[in-house]
Amino acid sequence: MKKIYFVGAGGIGMAALERYFLSQGYKVAGYDRTPSPLTDALISEGVVISFDDSMDAIPDEFRDPATTEVVYTPAIPDDNIPLSYFRNNGFNLLKRAAVLGNVTRSGLGLCFAGTHGKTTTSSMAAHILHSGSIGCNAFLGGILRNYGSNLLLAPDSPYSVIEADEYDRSFHQLSPYIAVITATDPDHLDIYGNEEAYLESFAHFTELIKPGGCLLVHTGLKLVPRPPETVKTYTYSRTSGDFYAGNIRHGAGKIVFDFVFPGGSIADIELGVPVEINIDNAVAALAAVWLTGKFEPEVAKKAMASFMGPERRFEFHLKEEGENGRAIIDDYAHHPDELRQSIASVKALYPGRHLTVAFQPHLYSRTRDFAPQFADVLSAADAVILIDIYPARELPIPGVTSKIIFDHIKCADKTMISKEDFVNTVKNRNFEILLTAGAGDLNLYLPELCAALTAAD
Repeated sequence: MKKIYFVGAGGIGMAALERYFLSQGYKVAGYDRTPSPLTDALISEGVVISFDDSMDAIPDEFRDPATTEVVYTPAIPDDNIPLSYFRNNGFNLLKRAAVLGNVTRSGLGLCFAGTHGKTTTSSMAAHILHSGSIGCNAFLGGILRNYGSNLLLAPDSPYSVIEADEYDRSFHQLSPYIAVITATDPDHLDIYGNEEAYLESFAHFTELIKPGGCLLVHTGLKLVPRPPETVKTYTYSRTSGDFYAGNIRHGAGKIVFDFVFPGGSIADIELGVPVEINIDNAVAALAAVWLTGKFEPEVAKKAMASFMGPERRFEFHLKEEGENGRAIIDDYAHHPDELRQSIASVKALYPGRHLTVAFQPHLYSRTRDFAPQFADVLSAADAVILIDIYPARELPIPGVTSKIIFDHIKCADKTMISKEDFVNTVKNRNFEILLTAGAGDLNLYLPELCAALTAAD
């Protein structure tokens, strides 16, 4: 089959597969609900994407089940019209995770799982491998700013770097050679129900590691892994474990440390994105590459220093010079623990400055499950702008709005607005440091905000 239709074509994970199959000479088309900068990029690269969910919008050449496969994401509801058409007309349907699973079975997959940290850590590992002599194929959960893409290709490399998503138990489709688990703080309780089931899902993931492979786990997790007998298990963290960061130094806007591994160390690893959480992320990425046996120390050092990070992971949109210069930072943090780390990182970068956090909750279910935790974390800001919930794949849940967070935020300077009022609200404030956070679409308003601020100056 040389034609593939993607239902949910605008998803970041789907985009990597679309680009991959385009590179392999396939004809690629798909459907998504709304246009975005990512769908614009995909269309410019050759993907035919429709935003009309009627059956008539499916191109004629993708209507033959003998020549077309269909890939879909679990975020698409079962009653979606294009998905129903394909399901009822004899097409071979595959979940996105199953396609990635085929990739891991045909080579050596470095699979990065965890409640948070997996996009940055997998991107770091991909950048290290891609910078060296061995290369890698990488299917990432964010657009890596070094390359302007979430797909890296190296046809002759046996290694693939894959973000292993626990949503809908997708990562159970993978066959890792090296599995990395960064965190297991409960999330996606709409799928798992409780923390015990969430942890069990990660434990099962460790059972899928190929014989002779490796498991790398952050220290201190509640997880009890169950890897096969021939799999070696290692630990890592910022300060302890088989792999850790020694001699950590901060200063002049830089973070530098020594990467310590079993039997040795490499001095003076400098972080290209110098925020605290990236110390842990960098140790995991460096360790995963070390475990391949193809580690090139000087390549790794240069790669870490040149790493620009994925889009929406602590990304600066405004950075004025001087002690009193304003800054706008966007971060994908959408879980209370991620948001806590993000706020702490901004405060460490700008000690003593007034911090405004604009937060857009992602999903009704996550807001319902973690409202008290979100309120507690946001209370650490000097001012909070709370946006309406970004629903993504979900229908509203009665009684669940941003207000259930807002009412319990303790800082006095707080306001709740719609995303459409965001630009006017911020430009009329005398803010110093602004952090926008969440996995929704608030970032799409930042170019307009920055243009308005520049015009006002």
